Amino acid sequence: MAERTRETRERILSAACEVIAEVGFEKIRMRMVAEHAGVSTALLHYHFENREKLFTEAMTHSFAHTSTELERDAGSVPASVILARILHSLLPTDPVLRQDWRLWQELWVRALRDDATQKFAVDLYDQLHTWVGTALRRGIDSGEFSPFDVDATATLLLVMCDGFGIRLMLGDPRVTLDSAQAAIWGAVAPALGVPGAFPEI
Repeated sequence: MAERTRETRERILSAACEVIAEVGFEKIRMRMVAEHAGVSTALLHYHFENREKLFTEAMTHSFAHTSTELERDAGSVPASVILARILHSLLPTDPVLRQDWRLWQELWVRALRDDATQKFAVDLYDQLHTWVGTALRRGIDSGEFSPFDVDATATLLLVMCDGFGIRLMLGDPRVTLDSAQAAIWGAVAPALGVPGAFPEI
Protein backbone atom coordinates (compact mmCIF):
# COMPACT_ATOMS: atom_id res chain seq x y z
CA MET A 1 0.00 0.00 0.00
CA ALA A 2 2.76 2.42 0.94
CA GLU A 3 4.63 1.62 -2.28
CA ARG A 4 1.49 2.24 -4.35
CA THR A 5 0.95 5.57 -2.59
CA ARG A 6 4.54 6.59 -3.28
CA GLU A 7 4.24 5.62 -6.94
CA THR A 8 1.02 7.62 -7.27
CA ARG A 9 2.65 10.71 -5.77
CA GLU A 10 5.63 10.32 -8.10
CA ARG A 11 3.32 10.06 -11.11
CA ILE A 12 1.37 13.13 -10.06
CA LEU A 13 4.52 15.17 -9.43
CA SER A 14 6.03 14.19 -12.77
CA ALA A 15 2.77 15.17 -14.48
CA ALA A 16 2.68 18.45 -12.59
CA CYS A 17 6.22 19.31 -13.72
CA GLU A 18 5.27 18.67 -17.34
CA VAL A 19 2.00 20.63 -17.22
CA ILE A 20 3.44 23.61 -15.32
CA ALA A 21 6.37 23.79 -17.73
CA GLU A 22 3.99 23.66 -20.71
CA VAL A 23 1.25 26.11 -19.71
CA GLY A 24 2.68 28.06 -16.75
CA PHE A 25 1.54 28.14 -13.15
CA GLU A 26 -1.04 30.89 -13.58
CA LYS A 27 -2.99 28.86 -16.16
CA ILE A 28 -2.69 25.46 -14.52
CA ARG A 29 -5.73 23.77 -13.02
CA MET A 30 -5.69 20.75 -10.74
CA ARG A 31 -7.96 18.92 -13.20
CA MET A 32 -5.31 19.31 -15.93
CA VAL A 33 -2.66 17.65 -13.76
CA ALA A 34 -5.05 14.87 -12.72
CA GLU A 35 -5.87 14.07 -16.34
CA HIS A 36 -2.20 14.12 -17.33
CA ALA A 37 -1.31 11.80 -14.43
CA GLY A 38 -4.25 9.49 -15.13
CA VAL A 39 -5.79 9.92 -11.68
CA SER A 40 -9.05 11.38 -10.40
CA THR A 41 -9.23 14.97 -9.22
CA ALA A 42 -10.30 13.66 -5.82
CA LEU A 43 -7.16 11.53 -5.55
CA LEU A 44 -5.01 14.48 -6.59
CA HIS A 45 -6.56 16.62 -3.84
CA TYR A 46 -5.99 13.80 -1.37
CA HIS A 47 -2.24 14.11 -1.97
CA PHE A 48 -2.05 17.86 -2.61
CA GLU A 49 -4.62 20.21 -1.11
CA ASN A 50 -4.07 23.11 -3.53
CA ARG A 51 -2.07 24.40 -6.49
CA GLU A 52 0.53 26.09 -4.30
CA LYS A 53 1.32 22.89 -2.42
CA LEU A 54 1.51 20.96 -5.68
CA PHE A 55 3.84 23.55 -7.21
CA THR A 56 6.32 23.54 -4.32
CA GLU A 57 6.32 19.74 -4.18
CA ALA A 58 6.87 19.58 -7.95
CA MET A 59 9.86 21.93 -7.72
CA THR A 60 11.37 19.86 -4.90
CA HIS A 61 10.72 16.66 -6.86
CA SER A 62 12.43 18.07 -9.95
CA PHE A 63 15.57 19.08 -8.04
CA ALA A 64 15.76 15.87 -6.01
CA HIS A 65 15.49 13.70 -9.14
CA THR A 66 18.37 15.50 -10.86
CA SER A 67 20.67 15.47 -7.84
CA THR A 68 20.00 11.79 -7.07
CA GLU A 69 20.83 10.74 -10.62
CA LEU A 70 24.18 12.54 -10.53
CA GLU A 71 25.24 11.22 -7.12
CA ARG A 72 24.94 7.53 -8.01
CA ASP A 73 28.59 7.01 -8.98
CA ALA A 74 30.06 10.05 -7.24
CA GLY A 75 32.60 7.99 -5.34
CA SER A 76 34.12 6.35 -8.41
CA VAL A 77 34.97 9.33 -10.65
CA PRO A 78 37.22 12.39 -10.23
CA ALA A 79 35.83 15.37 -8.34
CA SER A 80 36.30 17.60 -11.38
CA VAL A 81 34.05 15.33 -13.44
CA ILE A 82 31.36 15.29 -10.73
CA LEU A 83 31.48 19.09 -10.55
CA ALA A 84 31.32 19.37 -14.34
CA ARG A 85 28.29 17.06 -14.42
CA ILE A 86 26.55 19.20 -11.80
CA LEU A 87 27.26 22.39 -13.75
CA HIS A 88 26.05 20.71 -16.95
CA SER A 89 22.82 19.75 -15.17
CA LEU A 90 22.31 23.34 -13.98
CA LEU A 91 22.04 24.48 -17.60
CA PRO A 92 19.19 23.70 -20.05
CA THR A 93 21.21 21.03 -21.82
CA ASP A 94 18.46 18.57 -22.83
CA PRO A 95 14.64 18.47 -23.03
CA VAL A 96 14.24 17.31 -19.43
CA LEU A 97 16.49 20.05 -18.08
CA ARG A 98 14.78 22.63 -20.28
CA GLN A 99 11.53 21.58 -18.59
CA ASP A 100 13.22 22.07 -15.21
CA TRP A 101 14.31 25.51 -16.32
CA ARG A 102 10.74 26.45 -17.22
CA LEU A 103 9.75 25.46 -13.68
CA TRP A 104 12.50 27.66 -12.25
CA GLN A 105 11.34 30.58 -14.39
CA GLU A 106 7.81 30.12 -13.04
CA LEU A 107 9.28 30.05 -9.53
CA TRP A 108 11.19 33.30 -10.04
CA VAL A 109 8.07 35.11 -11.27
CA ARG A 110 5.94 33.84 -8.37
CA ALA A 111 8.66 34.65 -5.83
CA LEU A 112 8.54 38.32 -6.86
CA ARG A 113 4.85 38.48 -5.90
CA ASP A 114 4.46 36.06 -3.02
CA ASP A 115 6.42 36.02 0.25
CA ALA A 116 5.96 32.30 0.89
CA THR A 117 7.20 31.44 -2.60
CA GLN A 118 10.16 33.78 -2.15
CA LYS A 119 11.18 31.94 1.01
CA PHE A 120 10.77 28.61 -0.75
CA ALA A 121 12.95 29.80 -3.65
CA VAL A 122 15.70 30.92 -1.27
CA ASP A 123 15.52 27.55 0.49
CA LEU A 124 15.90 25.76 -2.86
CA TYR A 125 18.93 27.89 -3.67
CA ASP A 126 20.39 26.90 -0.30
CA GLN A 127 20.02 23.27 -1.35
CA LEU A 128 21.72 23.99 -4.68
CA HIS A 129 24.49 25.84 -2.85
CA THR A 130 25.03 22.84 -0.57
CA TRP A 131 25.04 20.47 -3.55
CA VAL A 132 27.70 22.45 -5.41
CA GLY A 133 29.65 23.14 -2.22
CA THR A 134 29.78 19.44 -1.36
CA ALA A 135 31.29 18.67 -4.77
CA LEU A 136 33.87 21.43 -4.28
CA ARG A 137 34.82 20.20 -0.81
CA ARG A 138 35.10 16.64 -2.14
CA GLY A 139 37.74 17.88 -4.55
CA ILE A 140 39.66 19.70 -1.83
CA ASP A 141 39.51 16.70 0.53
CA SER A 142 40.79 14.35 -2.17
CA GLY A 143 43.64 16.71 -3.05
CA GLU A 144 42.35 17.20 -6.58
CA PHE A 145 41.45 20.86 -5.96
CA SER A 146 43.60 23.51 -4.30
CA PRO A 147 42.14 25.08 -1.14
CA PHE A 148 39.79 28.01 -1.90
CA ASP A 149 36.70 29.78 -0.57
CA VAL A 150 34.04 27.11 -1.14
CA ASP A 151 31.00 29.27 -0.33
CA ALA A 152 32.07 32.15 -2.56
CA THR A 153 32.92 29.78 -5.41
CA ALA A 154 29.61 27.91 -5.12
CA THR A 155 27.74 31.22 -5.24
CA LEU A 156 29.72 32.33 -8.30
CA LEU A 157 29.00 29.06 -10.11
CA LEU A 158 25.27 29.23 -9.41
CA VAL A 159 25.06 32.86 -10.53
CA MET A 160 26.90 32.09 -13.76
CA CYS A 161 24.73 29.04 -14.47
CA ASP A 162 21.61 31.15 -13.95
CA GLY A 163 22.88 33.90 -16.25
CA PHE A 164 24.03 31.65 -19.06
CA GLY A 165 20.98 29.40 -18.63
CA ILE A 166 18.63 32.31 -19.27
CA ARG A 167 20.50 33.22 -22.45
CA LEU A 168 20.38 29.60 -23.62
CA MET A 169 16.65 29.38 -22.91
CA LEU A 170 16.14 32.53 -24.98
CA GLY A 171 18.07 31.02 -27.89
CA ASP A 172 20.55 33.90 -27.81
CA PRO A 173 22.90 33.29 -30.77
CA ARG A 174 25.81 34.82 -28.85
CA VAL A 175 25.72 31.97 -26.30
CA THR A 176 26.10 28.26 -26.96
CA LEU A 177 26.25 25.40 -24.48
CA ASP A 178 29.95 24.92 -25.20
CA SER A 179 30.78 28.60 -24.76
CA ALA A 180 28.72 28.78 -21.55
CA GLN A 181 30.41 25.75 -20.02
CA ALA A 182 33.84 27.00 -21.08
CA ALA A 183 33.23 30.41 -19.52
CA ILE A 184 31.86 28.99 -16.27
CA TRP A 185 34.70 26.51 -15.85
CA GLY A 186 37.33 29.02 -16.91
CA ALA A 187 36.16 31.43 -14.21
CA VAL A 188 36.91 29.00 -11.38
CA ALA A 189 39.59 26.67 -12.77
CA PRO A 190 42.51 28.85 -11.60
CA ALA A 191 41.21 28.86 -8.02
CA LEU A 192 40.62 25.11 -8.11
CA GLY A 193 44.08 24.51 -9.58
CA VAL A 194 42.77 22.42 -12.48
CA PRO A 195 43.10 22.70 -16.28
CA GLY A 196 40.96 25.40 -17.85
CA ALA A 197 39.13 23.14 -20.31
CA PHE A 198 35.68 21.87 -19.30
CA PRO A 199 36.10 18.18 -18.35
CA GLU A 200 34.72 15.34 -20.42
CA ILE A 201 31.59 14.12 -18.64
